[in-house]
Amino acid sequence: MLLLVACIPEGTAQSAEPQATSVAVQNAAPSVAGAQNAMHESPTTQSSSLLRLEAGDLVEVAVYNVPELTTKARISSQGEIYLPLIDYVHVTGLTAEEAEGLIQKRLSDGGFVKNPHVTLFVDQYASQGASVLGEVARPGVYPVPGQQQLFDLISAAGGFTEKAGRSITVTHREQPEKPVTVPLSRNISDNPESNIAILPGDTIIVRKADLVYVVGDVGRPSGFLMDSGHLTVLQAIALAGGTTRTANLGGARIIRKGPEGITETSVELKKILRAKAPDVTMQADDILFVPTSATKAFAGRTFEAAMQAATAASIVAIP
Repeated sequence: MLLLVACIPEGTAQSAEPQATSVAVQNAAPSVAGAQNAMHESPTTQSSSLLRLEAGDLVEVAVYNVPELTTKARISSQGEIYLPLIDYVHVTGLTAEEAEGLIQKRLSDGGFVKNPHVTLFVDQYASQGASVLGEVARPGVYPVPGQQQLFDLISAAGGFTEKAGRSITVTHREQPEKPVTVPLSRNISDNPESNIAILPGDTIIVRKADLVYVVGDVGRPSGFLMDSGHLTVLQAIALAGGTTRTANLGGARIIRKGPEGITETSVELKKILRAKAPDVTMQADDILFVPTSATKAFAGRTFEAAMQAATAASIVAIP
């Protein structure tokens, strides 16, 4: 069979080089479109170039000025695609740019096309989704058609829960050994560079916030987020609405679970409140327990004091 493709004049191919560059940019546009909200384009481009082809990906290969060679195929389980003239080409493990270079070389070495300009576009990735795990409303796998931004995926998962921490870990499919920690501010718009590009196969984990618990004879027994990474006894008491009149300030203690079990540390709460003793820094999952003075509780016979004591006992019993 006579192939007209092989008879492209050399001068024609050379004069078409500037146009070929333009075509390659146009074909690459769909993969960049998903990142139009990104604040910085260079990290996005870098992430795309790191994404490697794998079995099951649906790719479209085009040779500039040779429409007869345009091929759309899914990469086989052996990691190959079939292309006219050059037969099977193994592309698994290559980036799109590397696969383009390999196909160009095969066309040129075989004498099929003079100075070929190949564009390979991934229409569909085998792993079309990114996993969103941790403290989001609806953890799961969400579709990533090409490329999206981090906050798009968080929004699709229903947003953060009330226990979400101030950082997210993103593990890119192509760099599983190098997870990226993305810091978050109270107002997401204050930190737009956190809205990094997400590609198919990536894993997003929203970390649970560090909590400390204040229970016993305080205004609002609760667990409190450690937004800044640390919280002191005085700050925790303030968040809990202070102590009540029946509180036994001399009996306050921090209950902490460590590698060797549960420990209790006395806290000079009365002196701390009067600025006569240094404040104490709490750790994640600490329980600050402020007991009730038996004498005052008996004299007041307040229902609130009894309920707070019961709440404290049930929480401290949690392993």
